[in-house]
Amino acid sequence: MTATAEPREIPEDFDPGSSDHPDEVHAIYRDLRQRCPVAHSDSYGGFWALTKYDDVKEAALFDSRFISSVRAVVPSDPRGLRRPPLNFDAPHHTPFRKALDATLSRARLARLEPTLRGHAVAELKPLFERGAGDIAQEFGAKFPAWVTTEWLNLDPELAPVLARTAARWVQAWRRQDRDVVNEMSQRMYEMARALVADRKAAPRPVEEDPASSLLAERFEGNPLDEEQVVGALRQSLVVGMVAPPIVIGSIAVHLSDDQALQQHLREQPELIPEALEEFLRLYSPYRGFARTVTEPTRIRNREILPAEPVTLAYASANRDADVFDDPDVFVLDRPNIAEHMAFGRGRHRCPGAPMARLMLRIALEELLARTRSFTAVGSREGARMPELGIVSARLEFEL
Repeated sequence: MTATAEPREIPEDFDPGSSDHPDEVHAIYRDLRQRCPVAHSDSYGGFWALTKYDDVKEAALFDSRFISSVRAVVPSDPRGLRRPPLNFDAPHHTPFRKALDATLSRARLARLEPTLRGHAVAELKPLFERGAGDIAQEFGAKFPAWVTTEWLNLDPELAPVLARTAARWVQAWRRQDRDVVNEMSQRMYEMARALVADRKAAPRPVEEDPASSLLAERFEGNPLDEEQVVGALRQSLVVGMVAPPIVIGSIAVHLSDDQALQQHLREQPELIPEALEEFLRLYSPYRGFARTVTEPTRIRNREILPAEPVTLAYASANRDADVFDDPDVFVLDRPNIAEHMAFGRGRHRCPGAPMARLMLRIALEELLARTRSFTAVGSREGARMPELGIVSARLEFEL
């Protein structure tokens, strides 16, 4: 089979911008899974969406056919930049991933936990003192900046700067505002370049420091290109800042709406790790991670051609009724919860998943332990494509 020479007429099956409300977006995906599981949209220049669990998983694992180096997200960075490891394919992707994985061992995360817990308590304190606050935009945007700061061994003074810069970058990226994206990205590049310069002058143990690990890594016997090391660190500065506010906001709103579950987890905190996995399934924050095929590919009788972006709608896959019974319902002891794909699958699964789990567990434990109850009040803002979930929600606290 060869690529079609002339542009094809492909019907538009859905409009991803028709709603940002999480319930409405999930209703769209529910309809697509039944009616048109391999769906096409004309938005963002045109893209496909895989909505069924099996299709998403197969594409994520078949990374030699579904590659990331052409388009990794829809909508993509308006400047079209490519940074490792997310925007690289194997084998060039592998050394960057290996170097970062080395700094996320269980032992290192255990050493970081007390420090991270202290940051969580400090960032929750102003909200508790006021009796209310935006759990996503205040706590959810600031605590992850401390997690990134501690992981990368940045100067502590950079944590609030990173929180503000990354938040502005994310918001501008969603609007496709090239000027603001470029300005905020440049600031993070400056942080990354300073980090590389410092570690070249004074290396740290590779298992304790991502920049040192990247500088020590070798590909085919040679050091990694320094500009690509800078790019990998620049990517690391922001990837951990996008999803956490959304997941934290979504979990908090769910617990506000289900006061019985909120109290149950408060009384039995040992259940929080199990509950967290179900929250991650239910509120997977991504709908726009993308691949492109290396050759014409037919999925469920629809042909996808090279250069046509294909989104792996993890948020849809994790609510596929063919895999998860009562997929829209929170089930604390779901027997197959390990099958969820909130962190993706394959080579490009989220390298920071262990750290993300630790961060979210600490956040939920401290939020519950230090309150008698909390309730969401006022309007709730949903995330725009490529994310999905609550990006702003005001909570009132009873201490």
